[in-house]
Amino acid sequence: MKLALPKGRLLKDTAALLERAGLGLAGYDEQSRSYRLKSSRFPDLFLKVFQERDIPIQVAIGNYELGICGLDWVEEFLVKYPSGDLERVRDLGYGRSDLYVVASGHAGVSSVEEINDGFDRVRIVSEYQNLAESFALRQRLRRFSILPIWGAGEIYPPESADLAIIAETSVGNFASYALVPLARILTSRAFLIANRNGLAKADLSELLAYLQPFEVETEAETPLPAITAGMFEKATQGEKIRLALPDGHLLKAAAEFLDKAGLNIRGYSGEMGEGGECGESEKATRRPTIDLPGVMIKVIRPQDMPLQVANENFDLAITGEDWLNDHLYRFPSSPVKEILKLGFGKVTVVAVVSEDLPARDTHELRDLVNGGLLPTIRVASEYVNIADKYARDHHLARCKIIPTWGASEAFLPEDADLLIENTETGETLAKHNLKVIDTLFESSACLIGNENPPETDFKRERINYIVEALRQASS
Repeated sequence: MKLALPKGRLLKDTAALLERAGLGLAGYDEQSRSYRLKSSRFPDLFLKVFQERDIPIQVAIGNYELGICGLDWVEEFLVKYPSGDLERVRDLGYGRSDLYVVASGHAGVSSVEEINDGFDRVRIVSEYQNLAESFALRQRLRRFSILPIWGAGEIYPPESADLAIIAETSVGNFASYALVPLARILTSRAFLIANRNGLAKADLSELLAYLQPFEVETEAETPLPAITAGMFEKATQGEKIRLALPDGHLLKAAAEFLDKAGLNIRGYSGEMGEGGECGESEKATRRPTIDLPGVMIKVIRPQDMPLQVANENFDLAITGEDWLNDHLYRFPSSPVKEILKLGFGKVTVVAVVSEDLPARDTHELRDLVNGGLLPTIRVASEYVNIADKYARDHHLARCKIIPTWGASEAFLPEDADLLIENTETGETLAKHNLKVIDTLFESSACLIGNENPPETDFKRERINYIVEALRQASS
């Protein structure tokens, strides 16, 4: 039997559930870096820890008979694959969050019924792109586009999106972003899910008997706040240069680099929470300020920046060369270009296999398939387009690309054969019994922009000023 467990927001309460069930686990806590667990009560039970949004996919394809994750990610999968082999078993009673449709308080829209009249074309940004599309179709929006992102959806309206669909634990949190909730479309709690075929074939009754929910408290739904005219100050008008700065592991180095460049950006510092989210005390830093008139700054995921710059939602962005390459491999005619190499945030993108796999390079890996020792090569990566190009360039004819959302090293060797990953020192790979069989390229932070020239002298002047300040700091 195999059970997939979540990292992140549900970990603490899931650990409490398993402890109460008496499964006898060790090392499943927020400090642990182990992905594989053993149960003293069920010695034949294999447990692995994943990013939460990976779990429905792993259960649906049959790699795991059971999994625990939020209902939001279950529904995100099922709305696209309603006939898939994913079964909801039971609500576990903890980890509540609600999925809201939100708009900027400056947009003049106070209900979902007004959306069609409020916007010519509705731009919807969300991590939940399948649920976002389902919402748009249900509302019969005349013209809409879905902008998929990795996170931080609250920062996109009104400049880069009209609506966002995001999860929150409290409706009151939206006010700090000048957002108003138009509708609550889903209430999510932790769910026990199962593979339909596995549930039918395997005797899971004893384990299921132990995985009983906490008592689900009936919570009165907080009403959405009334939206009134003048609820928020009017949005600042005027021509702006839009600069995107990275969150996550690049944040600290980027903040130090920008200080060195003398740009005097306020509010761009602090620790980041699980998965690159700003901590509670740092939410205001999604919109830092700068002593340079006419420049607006937002803090978003580096993964999202190339597409956002290509769509002209930002003029400049600091991201990694790895994410720029991943974008350009998919969209070779994209208008995004690298302006400057900034030199910090250095990583190496590598091809990785388990130490136990008898392959020292990609040629030997291909021979394992040709010789019948591997039926197919399962390639796991956050860099889906880099992984796909690598597989094609190295003639891995029988391969399957598995998108992941972080903690990719957990997939080897049980759920993937090859990993395309970045590494700084190689220590994490060695710790997880992995070895590098090829180096793809070196990556560091870079400044990117749109190859189309600025429309006005003002924009050209501001962009040149920022570029020159960063050029001097990088030299």
